[in-house]
Amino acid sequence: MNDQHFDIVVVGAGPAGLAAAREAAQAGARVAVLDDNPRAGGQVWRNGPAHPPSDALSALLHGIAAKGNVTLTCAARIVAPLDGRRLLIESTEYGGACIGYDRLILATGARERLLPFTGWTLPGVTGAGGLQALIKGGVPVRGERIVIAGSGPLLFASLATARAAGARVVAVVEQATLASVMRFGLSLAATPAKLVQAAQLTRGLTGFRYLTSSVVRAAQGDGRVERVIVEREGGRSETIDCDRIACGYGLVPNTTLARALGCATRDDGAIAVDDAQRTSVADVFAAGECTGIGGMERARVEGRIAGFGAIGVEPEDGLKRERARWQRFAARVDTAFTLRDGVRQLPADDTLLCRCEDVSVGEVRAQRNWRDAKLHTRCGMGACQGRICGGAAQTWFGWDVTQVRPPIHPSQIGTLMLAAQTEDNAD
Repeated sequence: MNDQHFDIVVVGAGPAGLAAAREAAQAGARVAVLDDNPRAGGQVWRNGPAHPPSDALSALLHGIAAKGNVTLTCAARIVAPLDGRRLLIESTEYGGACIGYDRLILATGARERLLPFTGWTLPGVTGAGGLQALIKGGVPVRGERIVIAGSGPLLFASLATARAAGARVVAVVEQATLASVMRFGLSLAATPAKLVQAAQLTRGLTGFRYLTSSVVRAAQGDGRVERVIVEREGGRSETIDCDRIACGYGLVPNTTLARALGCATRDDGAIAVDDAQRTSVADVFAAGECTGIGGMERARVEGRIAGFGAIGVEPEDGLKRERARWQRFAARVDTAFTLRDGVRQLPADDTLLCRCEDVSVGEVRAQRNWRDAKLHTRCGMGACQGRICGGAAQTWFGWDVTQVRPPIHPSQIGTLMLAAQTEDNAD
């Protein structure tokens, strides 16, 4: 794959990226789709040993493959953007490679916001979306007692996945108030498909406790999770016995590559795009959760619009109206599940914030900003490159954690040397 050039490169093989690739491929463009997961589909359509691809994903992949002008490469990470509209990548199939593009579509999705609490590094603690990924990847949970906590619709998606795998979900712990959740539920009448989906995921909120205005404060156990301490409204605590905790406070746009390319971002951290999904950088488009958290439907329609834009075709007005409808839905989600002050309460100083480098909350709190925290404590300098602790620091301290320096992901020396070699050849 090294030194290949494509008309369009799509980064991300979730709903947005695949929709963009299909539109571009139908116009005859030579397209490459890159994704860092071992299989296409993203988080929404993630599949694994016991979870075959959904019908929607299968249809998209079949339509793309039938054109014969799309190269799909999974388990591939972008190491760095290079001059001359090239990307340095590293994949399990090809190793290091440099590829070129005329237009680039970013469909890099979002990542889960994890806010550490006492005991969060015990075996058995994951993110809510992380639980879904583990189950679909083959981790057995049948018979386990699970507490799902955090905020937002993702909790119900995790609930449904865990139940389907035979787990016993004993409680869903939501930080938003009951009034906010009820208002959001009533607003689903504006999007009947989402109302039906919510009913299917929750089974009418039966079979488990649904605790609102509540936050996980601690996980306890001897060697692994055995119980969770939940702070209820009014400051009272409740202990719930469990075998696993899945806790995630919504999603944050994954904009690392976009920022490395110089794309402008909005105040909420998402990639700024215009009506055609164009970013501030010439010939770079973006679609899906990286442009704002909005769900699969919004991601797919934005992907289609970005695909049209990349081939220079004006999309139908109907597509733009559909996008606007799902943007309104996203705004309602954001309003209903905005993090309350109780979530922003710092845990004890000895709680680990950066588990890659064993840095505590107290050590980071003593710093003036994210740069100082990295310099003096190595927080954010480990394998995840601040993707977990950075989000927590931004939520708790209001710090700007958007600085990006390549390589974007840890990579082999040979891959980095390849970039230097190609620069020398270009000279």
